Amino acid sequence: MNALLAIAPLLVVGIGGLLIMLAEAFGKPQAPEGFDSAGRVIDAGAGRSAEIALGAAVILFASAITSVGLWLVGPETLEGAAAVQPYLVVDRFSLFFWFTLCTGGGIACLLAGGYLPEHGLDRAEFFPLALFSMVGAMALSASSDVLGLFVGLETMSIGVYAMIGLRRGNVRASEAALKYFLLGGFAAGLLLFGGALLYGATGHTDFVGIGAAIADANSPVSAGLVLGGLALLLGGLAFKVSAVPFHMWTPDAYEGAPTPATSFMAAAVKTAAFASLLRVLLTGFGDPRLMSWGAGWPPVLAVLAIVTMTYGNLVAGRQESVKRMLAYSSIAHAGYALVGVVSVMGSKSGAASVLFYMLGYTVSTAGAFGALILCGRRGAEAVSYEDLAGIGRRHPAAGIAFAFFLLSLAGVPPTAGFFAKLNVFGAAIESELYWLAVIGLLNSVVGAYYYLRVLVYMYMREPAPGAPIATPMRSGYVATALVVAAILVLGIGLLPGLSLEAATLATLKSGG
Repeated sequence: MNALLAIAPLLVVGIGGLLIMLAEAFGKPQAPEGFDSAGRVIDAGAGRSAEIALGAAVILFASAITSVGLWLVGPETLEGAAAVQPYLVVDRFSLFFWFTLCTGGGIACLLAGGYLPEHGLDRAEFFPLALFSMVGAMALSASSDVLGLFVGLETMSIGVYAMIGLRRGNVRASEAALKYFLLGGFAAGLLLFGGALLYGATGHTDFVGIGAAIADANSPVSAGLVLGGLALLLGGLAFKVSAVPFHMWTPDAYEGAPTPATSFMAAAVKTAAFASLLRVLLTGFGDPRLMSWGAGWPPVLAVLAIVTMTYGNLVAGRQESVKRMLAYSSIAHAGYALVGVVSVMGSKSGAASVLFYMLGYTVSTAGAFGALILCGRRGAEAVSYEDLAGIGRRHPAAGIAFAFFLLSLAGVPPTAGFFAKLNVFGAAIESELYWLAVIGLLNSVVGAYYYLRVLVYMYMREPAPGAPIATPMRSGYVATALVVAAILVLGIGLLPGLSLEAATLATLKSGG
């Protein structure tokens, strides 16, 4: 029972996913006879997205609350936590990310409850897929073993592949799902081969054992195998965080997927991958030799951070699709977070800055995609900049919502995005990586251009004659999701000390 209590947040999502799957499979369809007016077969869950969305959101928010409860109790007091190690490490690091993941996933499910019926995608299988994918994301963020990491990664990814291809008759969605599936399989292979090399070099698959073997001066560990395994692990995880040059899947997947699935990917997949990246580096490769600038991983990640930030921002500024712009924006944000990861080498606040950044990024990007959903109903969906022309004046509520979350992503105070970037760049300065902080600041200025461009179209442009005009949809689910995200963005921005203190506590024993 103590072991079950320790992993209660994960069990809530897993068992909830089974119940939602049963409700979707055996529930009464929209047409009791199983056929629509045209004689086409209707799936069991068709027409029930709204009610199942509410159940999925409640499950995820309940898991987030359970994570907070375990945090208050103190994971170190849970006697059963050791029974699931190293496959699941229940510490404050895991609980912080579980709360972040479930909050972002709950917002995405609420968005889906309004989006799917509105756009003729009333297919309730979206929600079991999201919940089971969330189980994988939570396992990935808590795993301290190569095998657990691989299982969590694949569990998370398989659900996302299916969510991207939810529009079965859409060629772009099918192409995006297939591309992500093929590249994702390749990335998983890199990670698995890296783990095999590390096992061959150290005799361990758990990262604590790997780290101890590397640190032992008397251990006959092959430096070549260790560095090769580390390189492959970093390649596999860099794919999931959308770091350049492993980003190729991101724009197509984000654009082709239904927007709630895009929101789920931006919030859950990236956040879980960063959690795993931090745990792997701090636990398995935290030896001073591997964390040094001369012979370790920091310079490699610094190059990745610079290239990712710069490429993401420059290409995002050239997009005409708002959704594709947000995809490249997410690539740039991965670069900012990597700055915090590099800062771990010389800053006590480096790891905490990454945790705080992912919390702020998750709620901000979920809100941004939610506002984009709000701006367009079926037949008048907001896709390009031109679609948003004048919407801020015609529909002030939708315009204000989108502007608010875009300003947070741009890093404008007093939003969560401002303090997230401030702490990441501050950690770089503390590590005496002044040049990296300057490059990050310059990229942040460049990034503000394409966010402000959306505001210009919403408030200072009129639709071209004959052009389609986006019309906001009406949905209590979408409105509720935006309110929840806005409260979190503003709350984190106005009271950053609380979240930063939690992030700092979460990093004290992150290597355990």
